[in-house]
Amino acid sequence: MDKTLTITPGMAGDSKRNITQVINDYSKRLMGFIRKRVTNEADAEDVLQDVFYQFVGNTQPIEQMSAWLFTVARNKITDRQRKHKPEALEDVFSNEDGEDAVNWSELLFDASNNPEKEYLRTLFWEELNAALEELPAEQRDIFIKHELEGISFKDLSEQTGESVNTLISRKRYAVLHLRERLAVLKDELLNY
Repeated sequence: MDKTLTITPGMAGDSKRNITQVINDYSKRLMGFIRKRVTNEADAEDVLQDVFYQFVGNTQPIEQMSAWLFTVARNKITDRQRKHKPEALEDVFSNEDGEDAVNWSELLFDASNNPEKEYLRTLFWEELNAALEELPAEQRDIFIKHELEGISFKDLSEQTGESVNTLISRKRYAVLHLRERLAVLKDELLNY
């Protein structure tokens, strides 16, 4: 015998009430959890929305609602961080909060004849060039071409035949090395 599953209007109403109840019960806690792990409010709201979209679209029974929601939130945050834009030269000198303590572009690219700024610029470029020379050629080349020459990853991918993700990864390793290598200079300049 074939049984047909039919959804009655009462069942749909119960489902909507259950979804609304879960959203009301967990929104505040989830948002607090997410805010601690993402950089801005808009991203936090996007992650929360993604979590609830996945919840609403879920067709499997959920035994432990709280654990399921927080696991989905953690996964959504991780996915978002993986897709995060590639690091830039400013990221080498930004602090953990992503904020510059000093306006580096103003200092490094200022064309004024200030002798102190000129000395700091010269010192920075010498240290950057020395740090770049320590990198493997592929990482150094992609950093220079993308960050200093302004060539897009797409164009670089077409030129080299490498995937965009490979190029992004190489640049990321270069930035991590430069950040570590230039940390001493940063501390000296900030405490100068």
